[in-house]
Amino acid sequence: MGQYENVLQLLMEALQSNQSATEVKEVPKTTSARTEDTFDIPVGVSNRHIHLSKADLYSLFGDWYQLKKTKDLSQPGQYACNETVTICGPKGAIEKVRILGPLRDQTQVEILEGDTFKLGIATQPRMSGQLKGSPGITIIGSKGSVQLTEGLIIAQRHIHMTPADSERLGVRDKQIVSIEFNGPRGGILNNVAIRANATSALECHIDTEEANAMGAKSSTKVKIIK
Repeated sequence: MGQYENVLQLLMEALQSNQSATEVKEVPKTTSARTEDTFDIPVGVSNRHIHLSKADLYSLFGDWYQLKKTKDLSQPGQYACNETVTICGPKGAIEKVRILGPLRDQTQVEILEGDTFKLGIATQPRMSGQLKGSPGITIIGSKGSVQLTEGLIIAQRHIHMTPADSERLGVRDKQIVSIEFNGPRGGILNNVAIRANATSALECHIDTEEANAMGAKSSTKVKIIK
């Protein structure tokens, strides 16, 4: 009888061993884990530039003038043009300010903080399109000039993204966040606006002064700190 009990015990151990091995093989690999790169946001560095209305384009370059595109920009439908203008303030002027397309309903001039001293015009960081109450400036083109009563701003740093990006990153349109830069000159920038809409590509926009302060380059990526 003892011999049969030993055989039965061996069979039971073999069955348990096979079952355990099968269970290990059937454990699915997880696909929900996210790497750090999932939350990295590419940086776009912007210099001073101008967006023109159709009426101001004609005043500066002549009736029915068409802008000449030189290259597409990272945001869908946006592009740099061959044409440049000169902007003038009470204390000085800045030449070769690049025009960006397409045309807009209202002309907007985006400068750097340091430019305000050269021009002699004080202005504040604003979101694109929020021009009411902003100072004006004189613009000189190849065929004429325009005196704006408003439209001069320093662009508030911001992050373009789609609604899907905003959900993944846990933020919402118009939310104000901070961003972190790595590297030898890295640090944190506050007051960064989220701009989430279906026509955007994921990118953090800062100007050349901010990029220089953080040692940022075209390959730099940042992370959101809420």
